[in-house]
Amino acid sequence: MVTIQKYVRAKTLEEAYTLNQNKRNRIVAGMLWMKTGSGSMNTAIDLCDLGLDKIEETEEQFSIGAMVTLRQIELHEGLNAYSSGAIRNAVHDIIGVQFRNSATVGGSIWGRFGFSDVLTVFLALDTYVELYKGGILPLEQFAKLPYDNDLLVRVIVKKAPAAVVYSAMRIQRTDFPVLTCTVSQVDGQYRASIGARPGRAMLVRDDEHLLADGITQQSAEAFAASVAERVPTLGNIRGSAAYRTHLIKVLTQRNVLALGGL
Repeated sequence: MVTIQKYVRAKTLEEAYTLNQNKRNRIVAGMLWMKTGSGSMNTAIDLCDLGLDKIEETEEQFSIGAMVTLRQIELHEGLNAYSSGAIRNAVHDIIGVQFRNSATVGGSIWGRFGFSDVLTVFLALDTYVELYKGGILPLEQFAKLPYDNDLLVRVIVKKAPAAVVYSAMRIQRTDFPVLTCTVSQVDGQYRASIGARPGRAMLVRDDEHLLADGITQQSAEAFAASVAERVPTLGNIRGSAAYRTHLIKVLTQRNVLALGGL
């Protein structure tokens, strides 16, 4: 159980940032994973009054506030049209609707959880994060950084020409994934994002140009094998490292073939 000494609804980002510099204070976001832990915090910092619960779409990008819920992105017509339904597919098996009504995009991306469907799907797009002090960074770079006391303000998805396919392996629906996989073609470049390794999702590009001449059974198999070689895996109660490596090959190949309409 988590105990909280004080609860503050921050009125400005600066107030939230200043409070967050104390290691005994925490940004609570949806507080869904946090409350399953234990310990105490001096101050729980809530960002709900800062207008960060909106998805704004322009001709160039989607701007997703940190307090936007997973349910909002699941239902957002623009995001799902752009991602060919991949964003909806990535979140619709996360626990249940009540959970997704509370879990936030900011909490999911900031947490960089090793089981995160959310990080996996956004990593495969042309995605950036806006930090209050750190500015705008590519999500690929942010995903590798250690935790600090900055604030994640929003997630930005650029509308580069893209095709996206997402899939995951779960022992049962709504459980944590054994492995997550997104394959995309963004601005003509193929890439695969692999998560639940179990570790932070990581991005692999088709640097060897295995798909450059088009998607076939052979080129999809070759790219999947290359991704599996480059992505390290570990074992846990949901599967061994060898099983996860096998799943990388299977899911990546399936997603590539789906991307090519095969």
